[in-house]
Amino acid sequence: MTPSDKDPNGLDNPTFVTDEGEHYCNFNEGDATVPEKRHKGHSKDSNRLAYIVTDIPPWYLCIFLGIQHYLTALGGLVSIPLILSRALCLEHDAITQSHLISTFFFVSGICTLLQVLFGVRLPILQGGTFAFVTPTLAMLSLPQWQCPAWTQNATLVNATSPIFIEVWQTRMREVQGAIMIASCFQIFVGFSGLLGFLMRFIGPLTIAPTISLVALPLFDSAGREAGQHWGIAAIAMFLIVLFSQYLKNVPVPVPSYNKRKKFHFSKIYLFQIFPVLFGLILTWILCLILTVSNAFPTDSTAYGYSARTDSKGDVLSRAPWFRFPYPGQWGVPTISLAGVFGIIAGVISSMVESVGDYYACARLSGAPPPPKHAINRGIGVEGIGCLLAGAWGTGNGTTSYSENVGALGITRVGSRMVIVAGACVMLLTGLFGKIGAMFASIPTPIIGGMFFVTFGIITAVGVSNLQYVDMNSSRNLFIFGFSVFTGLTLPYWVQNNSHMLETGIVQLDQVLRVLLTTGMFVGGFLGFLLDNTIPGSKEERGIAAWREGCGEQSDETVTMSSVYDLPFGFGSKFCAANWFQYLPTCPKRPASHSARELNSYAEETSKKINSERDTEIHIDTKI
Repeated sequence: MTPSDKDPNGLDNPTFVTDEGEHYCNFNEGDATVPEKRHKGHSKDSNRLAYIVTDIPPWYLCIFLGIQHYLTALGGLVSIPLILSRALCLEHDAITQSHLISTFFFVSGICTLLQVLFGVRLPILQGGTFAFVTPTLAMLSLPQWQCPAWTQNATLVNATSPIFIEVWQTRMREVQGAIMIASCFQIFVGFSGLLGFLMRFIGPLTIAPTISLVALPLFDSAGREAGQHWGIAAIAMFLIVLFSQYLKNVPVPVPSYNKRKKFHFSKIYLFQIFPVLFGLILTWILCLILTVSNAFPTDSTAYGYSARTDSKGDVLSRAPWFRFPYPGQWGVPTISLAGVFGIIAGVISSMVESVGDYYACARLSGAPPPPKHAINRGIGVEGIGCLLAGAWGTGNGTTSYSENVGALGITRVGSRMVIVAGACVMLLTGLFGKIGAMFASIPTPIIGGMFFVTFGIITAVGVSNLQYVDMNSSRNLFIFGFSVFTGLTLPYWVQNNSHMLETGIVQLDQVLRVLLTTGMFVGGFLGFLLDNTIPGSKEERGIAAWREGCGEQSDETVTMSSVYDLPFGFGSKFCAANWFQYLPTCPKRPASHSARELNSYAEETSKKINSERDTEIHIDTKI
């Protein structure tokens, strides 16, 4: 591939050849404006994609690219259950950790299918969210939910003991109940159309500290896991950085086959697509070699023992081949007011982040910017996904995956059928217990090294929202700096001085402690309050540029219907009642056009397309 084939748009994404080269297309982001209509009904941007959102690639290509999207989401799907396992008293129960990971895969597959078919209808994966991790850890840090000391000692833990099972399942049921109730708030916000009203007051100075503080408080988890063996953690970090930053533009010859060329080698940028996966596997192999050669200590209390590949026992051999996750598998969920309020803070952060993902996904998949009714529907379906995640007992909710959006830019395939294939792979993975056990057996220092990279990226994503803000303004510097610093400091003080917040009302004390120890809530609330009360223009606050960058567009754009309408013609061809247009999740008819005028417009457009096509054929014949 010559230098001229490289992507000139600054996205670090080279072109990608699919379907035996028949759909080769160069993806240039010369303009990010609203796409213009072409005579085939595709946007002007669609000629830069191998397949746009409504296209259906060959089945084998759907499977291959679906697996690829699934692999890009592995980092979050695996790391979140492992982070929660310590707070759930499961640090020394690898079998249950593998069950949690399998459940995570299964529920993510269901939620992805719901989102692609009935939600925002864009090619975007659904998976666990770090926005729920911080409030969950804050809730489980309450005195009544702190793990007994004996559960932190591997020699005292009997994973099959009824006492131990009750210890961790009571905590899981408490988390489940909080997630299920908080998800009802998200469902209401989405399907009621309240999101559009709330977004008027939310700008970059609210989003930046909120998302940054999703990951910053997790430095303790990253340091603790990596500290089990800093050498192995450093190697994992080095490999991930090497592949994702230094070797991302190095093509790798991969054997392939087509009818014309038979067996041949194609150059694919594998390091750019799978940097985390390659880094994890290579470090894992190194740990296996050092384990077999007894370079690591065999004493479980010695430094470096956690780097052994057999440190978590024979979890892979003991895990069942087939296991079907089902709702209520850990028991009937319980509810506490403190947990619900804490998770609601995570829900708000997740919703704001998802809206940004929708716009980015639409731009990279050849779709027009999503209208409000599609965004409302997407957020509502995400709420349903969180409800299902709580019922199944993943210990977390679901949200749209930014990693998946980035993969769209790499592969140049924006078809939603590819994501449907990826969701099916997730479902199957969740049914095979051995796969979850394999990920649960990853040595702890490798996970710690991965945390350093992933948490750093999440923090940077939050800070990147400041690109829309005038950071030469002392007003904006104060709001962001004060919000982030307070979001780090106040939770630390509350954790060490919780007795000073006792009001005499137990439930109120719990709510205050969970909210004030959730840095994401503290920083986000301060950013929201200060940004909306301290005088400043929309340009200074970055709201005007942020909305323009998101591609905000009117619901009255005719070209949106083919992408964002409900499947099977529901609400358009079938059951097209007039009152549907008044629902926040259904498209609205243009107020200035009657049905007769719209039909006339469609007929005129059809005639124009046919005329253009006849002209093209006539010219080709003359040539």
